[in-house]
Amino acid sequence: MANKEHTAYWKENIKYLVILMSIWFIVSFGFGILLVEPLNEIKVGGFKLGFWFAQQGSIYCFIILIAVYIYLMNKLDRKYSLDKD
Repeated sequence: MANKEHTAYWKENIKYLVILMSIWFIVSFGFGILLVEPLNEIKVGGFKLGFWFAQQGSIYCFIILIAVYIYLMNKLDRKYSLDKD
């Protein structure tokens, strides 16, 4: 892989990481800590929504984001022909 392609590959990789980690930060810190009181006014399945985000929502979100990251990286590897192992 040429140096130019290498730089483009890592730029896209870092872009994906920043976007996905920002989403996780918003869900875990924003919904679980900062917005917990307004979200606690909403009940889902008998539980307050703010409590749910603080206890389980951020974990579920993180697992989904890992799956999305795997998908995006496989797609990126194919784009730069790095999937030939």
